[in-house]
Amino acid sequence: MSSPQYPNPQYQAPQYPNPTPAGFDAAPPLWAPHYGISFRDAIRRFFAKYATFTGRAGRGEYWWWVLASVIVSIILQVVITAGTSYDAYGRPVPGPVAILGYILVAAFTLATLVPSIAVTVRRLHDVNISGWLALVALVPFLGPIAVLVMVLLPSNPAGQRFDRPTAGGYKA
Repeated sequence: MSSPQYPNPQYQAPQYPNPTPAGFDAAPPLWAPHYGISFRDAIRRFFAKYATFTGRAGRGEYWWWVLASVIVSIILQVVITAGTSYDAYGRPVPGPVAILGYILVAAFTLATLVPSIAVTVRRLHDVNISGWLALVALVPFLGPIAVLVMVLLPSNPAGQRFDRPTAGGYKA
């Protein structure tokens, strides 16, 4: 005769999330890529690393900025188009609103040119490609397509060679 079989109780520690110290920001340091970054954080990081050509930028950091840049460009183009009228011969005549739009386009372009190049270089670093290859974009027709293909590549762990962390900050 056998005794009844009762299931053994399962003893384990309760599952709680790891506590985060007060005041601790979960975002990685600026020299490290931030994978899974939000739109807002990507824009903040873009301007925080204004002219930083070292380190890496994850896909999100790069493509969120591209999206923001395209949205701003479309809005400015709508302003220019809305402020433009046409004369009797069908030639465009920019009004004051269109001229303001052109000024804003120039200001936006000048303000974001250096950081846009910097985030492209950091994105290439994340793919483990030298940032100097961003200059390929200057080659007519095929250059921008080649850079587009390179920034579309997935992150490569070997790109860590472009990171420069040490206990005291950066390597010399």
